[in-house]
Amino acid sequence: MTEPLKIAGASETPLNLQRTDFISDQEVRWCPGCGDYSILFQVQSVLPKLNIPRENLVFVSGIGCSSRFPYYMNTYGFHTIHGRAPTVATGIKLANPDLSVWVITGDGDGLSIGGNHFIHVMRRNLDVNVLLFNNRIYGLTKGQYSPTSEFGKKTKSSPMGSIERPINPLCMAIASEATFIARSIDVDTKHLAATIERAARHKGVSFVEIYQNCNIFNDGAYKPISDKEVRADNMLYLEHGKPMIFGKDRNKGIRLNGIRPEVVTIGEQGVTVDDLLVHDENAEDPTLAYLLTQMNFPEFPVPMGVFRNVFKPTFEELTRQQIEVAMTRGKGDLERLLHSGDTWVVE
Repeated sequence: MTEPLKIAGASETPLNLQRTDFISDQEVRWCPGCGDYSILFQVQSVLPKLNIPRENLVFVSGIGCSSRFPYYMNTYGFHTIHGRAPTVATGIKLANPDLSVWVITGDGDGLSIGGNHFIHVMRRNLDVNVLLFNNRIYGLTKGQYSPTSEFGKKTKSSPMGSIERPINPLCMAIASEATFIARSIDVDTKHLAATIERAARHKGVSFVEIYQNCNIFNDGAYKPISDKEVRADNMLYLEHGKPMIFGKDRNKGIRLNGIRPEVVTIGEQGVTVDDLLVHDENAEDPTLAYLLTQMNFPEFPVPMGVFRNVFKPTFEELTRQQIEVAMTRGKGDLERLLHSGDTWVVE
């Protein structure tokens, strides 16, 4: 099956919208220098390209710094409760499948109290776009360690260092069989915008993990990979159908050694481009995508881009099909239904 090109909620006629059309009248109240500003700007810049009327857009958030997002969008929106944004988004999409629904969440909101809801919105393949801002800290509540904080992280709630292993958001998405999985970073604005646009054009659930700097409580968390001086050597930009090459001199690559990826230098020990692993984001089997999620700095460059992009029927489509089948059976009788099957009398 090929993926349909039509985006939910998009107009058939050009709307000529601009970024400024999606800016609300609310003062943006994030800390100066926060990476959230970059994400907000890129989302507002991408939306005009999708040709979706503002009344067909809904942004849903939970709790956290990222969850202020709906206030700053000149669209419909819900600021819901902690971790439950996917649940509210599911209800919205089932009630009106023609809407373009976005879930805005963070590593704390989406992966702690909201972890169960995250799993189920992924596995159901609801046609919604999930953007997870990952700053590896609880920013709104002033600096406690989060589900994605690294092992040994010293914070106000872990003064001797966290003894919990961090959750890998992309691994969770792959294990939950999400059909579109990607990663980007706040400081690479061109890549971030392109990734968000690709996610929006995907039919089915799209999940984008965005590395986002909290300059107040976890400043520089991604500095070793995100600084312009080291980015080429410490990030691997994934391109479908192309060998995995990286490095300032474009002379390093990734190849498989058995079932484990390894870094090699092209031209050394007989290594050629033909030996490198070729990225296939459309692979039905998620094994390759999973291997890429296990590549962590400093042993590996951090992969950026689309890990997985496959097409499957969406949850709301299958739900509608069942409703239509049920309606062909004729008008129902609620009283008969309630008294059918296994019933008993309490005396």
